[in-house]
Amino acid sequence: MTTMTDAALAEFKMPDVGEGLTEAEILKWYVQPGDAVTDGQVVCEVETAKAAVELPIPFNGVVRELRFPEGTTVDVGQVIIAVDVAGGSGSAAAAPAPVSVPEPTAPEPEPEAEPKGRQPVLVGYGVSEASTKRRPRKSDVVAAPAAVTEPAPEPQAPAKGNGRPLAKPPVRKLAKDLGVDLASLTPSGPDGVITREDVHAAVAPAPEPVVTQAQVLAPPQEPVAAAPAVVQDGVRETRIPVKGVRKATAAAMVGSAFTAPHVTEFVTVDVTRTMKLVEELKADKEMQGLRVNPLLLTAKALLVAIKRNPEISASWDEAAQEIVRKHYVNLGIAAATPRGLIVPNIKDAHAKTLPELATALGELVSTAREGKTSPGAMQGGTVTITNVGVFGVDTGTPILNPGEPAILAVGAIKLQPWVHKGKVKPRQVTTLALSFDHRLVDGELGSKVLADVAAILEQPKRLITWA
Repeated sequence: MTTMTDAALAEFKMPDVGEGLTEAEILKWYVQPGDAVTDGQVVCEVETAKAAVELPIPFNGVVRELRFPEGTTVDVGQVIIAVDVAGGSGSAAAAPAPVSVPEPTAPEPEPEAEPKGRQPVLVGYGVSEASTKRRPRKSDVVAAPAAVTEPAPEPQAPAKGNGRPLAKPPVRKLAKDLGVDLASLTPSGPDGVITREDVHAAVAPAPEPVVTQAQVLAPPQEPVAAAPAVVQDGVRETRIPVKGVRKATAAAMVGSAFTAPHVTEFVTVDVTRTMKLVEELKADKEMQGLRVNPLLLTAKALLVAIKRNPEISASWDEAAQEIVRKHYVNLGIAAATPRGLIVPNIKDAHAKTLPELATALGELVSTAREGKTSPGAMQGGTVTITNVGVFGVDTGTPILNPGEPAILAVGAIKLQPWVHKGKVKPRQVTTLALSFDHRLVDGELGSKVLADVAAILEQPKRLITWA
């Protein structure tokens, strides 16, 4: 991630900010040449195919040069900023010394050492511990390439002896995002350092290879949102570069559409009672301040339907030619953001109460709209809901989020004439559409799940009798 071109100049390279991504676009620089920077200070925001993240600088000094302007797509490993580490205070000049000495003599270990901290891109972590502990660990990592096969057991003692787990700031942020207690982990990194791999290993559902190939979802309305260009007088065509989230969306949807055999079923249902329940819940003191809407009850209905039909919670392992049953539900919610459609998911949604589910939904949507969704939040999804009704659309044939067995589209809820108790009355009606992977889900199973969701929304008291 960093190199030293001479005793005074440190170079910061574009890190791999996600799972094996090869490039990122520089969205915004927060510093300019001549600005002083400190260890852990965020210097720029970049966008990958998965999310927008912020990059902190790992040393002190004065910015000498920004190698790329905003809007440039940069390959991982390219130098993006040069910092004069000798032009500031004594502490600034001293900080990078451990990096400048060993790297010329042992250049090979850098790819092994740096990926452990290759995610210093997530916002919200502190820098006080990093500035005192990162330096000696870097030199230790570089100086011990010959022992990388068996040193894991030794580092445990230093981590426990300090009373606080040793981990780089981005690893701490990753653990926070995934809800992992660092104190419960056994460090595998050199010198007792907890690595990113240790955190991922503690969250069994997260490392799904088929899911990490693409983390975004594009419902049918996405192509409309992808063309915001203003046509000027005399200009008949405008070309828009496809990159970042939109580029990944296109690749993911093509892969999903031509890999998983899609089947879509529809049902139109009277949701008048559900709408009344929404209003009652809004007035309930137990739900005050929470996000209560039809999507919340639809999500709960889908979770109950999956509990009644657990075979639908599965994925297809192409390499092993096996069906992998999931005994948990990470519920994805397609969310519109300024950079495109993304699908963060609520981990272990099946185990949450209604207030807990409402809280998680509110946080998910707010974070997505702010563009702060982390890559970890988009990994490991098992089923998705896309609410096309917010755009006034009745229904659609949604494409599966890659690696998932099903996706539920919720249409607009409208007042329509409906036969109720033998008479035609105005009722709140919507249409649900369930697309599923026919390798995993046959017509009977798909129909049962969709029918159960519809039955719950028609008679929401089933949330109690069926749960």
